[in-house]
Amino acid sequence: GKKILSSRATEETEQIGRALAEELLQSGKKSAFIALYGDLGVGKTAFTRGFVSAICPAARVKSPTYTVVNEYRGGILPVFHFDMYRIDGEDDLYSTGFYDYLDSGYLLSEWSENIPFALPKEHIAVTIEKSGVDTRRITLEAFE
Repeated sequence: GKKILSSRATEETEQIGRALAEELLQSGKKSAFIALYGDLGVGKTAFTRGFVSAICPAARVKSPTYTVVNEYRGGILPVFHFDMYRIDGEDDLYSTGFYDYLDSGYLLSEWSENIPFALPKEHIAVTIEKSGVDTRRITLEAFE
């Protein structure tokens, strides 16, 4: 299904991320792929911060722009946070070890625009768009 939510502040974007994580945990899913879409500065990392806070409360979340992936372990399940901003094609992605992470926990991928060829069939697409200065329109859509 598809849900469209609106966020009026960074904290609300975090809260929406947290709610998604809680929903996945309650469903008993041990792994999930969350594909994040949206321009620079719309709140993809804030969404991820909220998501991770439900699973690994001690984690300090920042965008893995230079490392491509940050791993958050020691929580209920492992969470892997990818930044695909600099990924250019399948070979580039393969070299990050991306494919080894699939199915081993919850995986969030910023800049999923860059990896359409690598998205698992079953995933949740989260699109964050500016709808005002501080307001965001957040669309969550499950693909199965």
